[in-house]
Amino acid sequence: MTNTSASAELPSLTRRQAWWLAIRPKTLPAAVGPVLVGIGLAVGDNVFNLLPALAALAGALLLQIASNLANDYYDFVKGYDQADRKGPTRVAASGLISLRELRLGLLVVLALAAVVGAYLIWVGGPPILIIGVAGMISAIIYSGGPFPLSANGLGDLFVFVFFGLAAVVGTYYVQALTVTPEAWIAAIAPGTLITAILVVNNLRDIDTDARAGKHTLAVRFGAAGARAEYTLLLALAFATPLVMLAALALQASLQAADLLALLPWLTLPKALRLRSVVYSAAEGPTLNKTLAGTAQLSLWFSALFAAGLAASGLL
Repeated sequence: MTNTSASAELPSLTRRQAWWLAIRPKTLPAAVGPVLVGIGLAVGDNVFNLLPALAALAGALLLQIASNLANDYYDFVKGYDQADRKGPTRVAASGLISLRELRLGLLVVLALAAVVGAYLIWVGGPPILIIGVAGMISAIIYSGGPFPLSANGLGDLFVFVFFGLAAVVGTYYVQALTVTPEAWIAAIAPGTLITAILVVNNLRDIDTDARAGKHTLAVRFGAAGARAEYTLLLALAFATPLVMLAALALQASLQAADLLALLPWLTLPKALRLRSVVYSAAEGPTLNKTLAGTAQLSLWFSALFAAGLAASGLL
């Protein structure tokens, strides 16, 4: 099943470069953004705690990497990665890294995540244990197991829950040891933007996924449905700061400094450009750039949102 043609296109890759390719560094902003929002909320509420915050960031990055390695492994084993796929080269399908090595690498990453998780459980107790175990299991069953989430139209929900709600609320919780309604609301923005990354991925792969029997939402509802979902997700992200401000206004506690929560609206021009490309592009390379651009959008939006939340609470 090895894609020898893909392997031939990458003759100069070293082992380190092959593993770097497997890690998929362009996807890592998806892990960083939600943690930044959780930290921003904690700073604004004067409950910031450095070590748990850093551990939450490390844990999120490790689970993202584990998910990427598992996806590379299982998509090849299950026959989803074909020679005509439009996305970047996968290390298992191209023969750059053997399945045995990929399994070992996945176990190492999960072990490191468990070490970080042990510290966070010591800090946050049973709620973090539940989130951590669920996150590690989901990183595997996203692509693997008898009912892989990504192949049955549940990938979008998984990403929103674990890379949005759980990441933001969990990061806040390990610092504050409590959760506020604002944390749940704020989590919607990074969650929807990171889900939008997956939507672009699935739109790019819609034809090859359909032939391989991978029933993503894009396959189920077509390209038009995927583009509509992308638009909806961006709209929800940009509406999130407005919802937070509206909630403060209803509580009669809205102050001028709270308007800094609108800082992520500075990324709106980039979001509109990306949406335009999603609606016009049909080629894999173009959508690959849009996927990377959406990941950048999620990071910049989250960083500005975090800065606004932190500053509005301190001023």
